[in-house]
Amino acid sequence: MIKLLLIGAGGFIGSVLRYLVSGLAQTLSQTMAFPYGTLAVNVLGCLGIGFLSHLFAARSFIGADLQAFLVVGILGGFTTFSAFGNETMNLLREGEAALALMNVGAQLLLGLGSVWLGYTVAHVVWR
Repeated sequence: MIKLLLIGAGGFIGSVLRYLVSGLAQTLSQTMAFPYGTLAVNVLGCLGIGFLSHLFAARSFIGADLQAFLVVGILGGFTTFSAFGNETMNLLREGEAALALMNVGAQLLLGLGSVWLGYTVAHVVWR
């Protein structure tokens, strides 16, 4: 139960940080033509999960609850793209290049396809 509360608290923190960082990056870019805010959040999230993954592997004293709070909670609330990046890198490190490529392709195609499908269904239903 404690782990779930830690993940929830971290998710709250990560979501608020995503809103603030994304808004700041978008404002600093002085354009709305490209989603710089989302790009900034995804890049920072990937940097953070890469750093933490190495830290957790190198420092066994970091407990599972703290790892869940930081990775699943804060970074999960900040961006799930970081999890996608980390899982793809893990596959590459394990010598599973084909699975890594399949993961990238599936995430992009199915993710974008699902956005299109959701938009299309909503458009048809609520004309």
